[in-house]
Amino acid sequence: MNHYTDVLKKYAVFSGRARRQEYWMFFLFNLAAAIILLILDGVLGTSPLLYSLYLLAILLPALGVTIRRLHDTGKSGWWIFIVLVPVVGFIWFIVLLATAGQTQPNEYGADPKAYAA
Repeated sequence: MNHYTDVLKKYAVFSGRARRQEYWMFFLFNLAAAIILLILDGVLGTSPLLYSLYLLAILLPALGVTIRRLHDTGKSGWWIFIVLVPVVGFIWFIVLLATAGQTQPNEYGADPKAYAA
């Protein structure tokens, strides 16, 4: 839960670096929340109102943490557009997000693992 709130505190921050753990925990929490909201929407008959509002609310934080995750691997945030390449682009994007970050400081900042305790 801590990783989720940390990302929300950096609501529209696109600079710096994000660890793999920060990104993937945020992703998993969002996936669980989206599934719960889809079920709740179905039960209440408001489909897809709650789900859509939630996705809209987390759009900027999700984009920010994704760009910071790319920065951790030494890539520009513009690499997010690799998903537009059919089939291969999505696979390449997942590989980039799952790749370990650079242990040395890069042009986007110091290694975030060095500050984690």
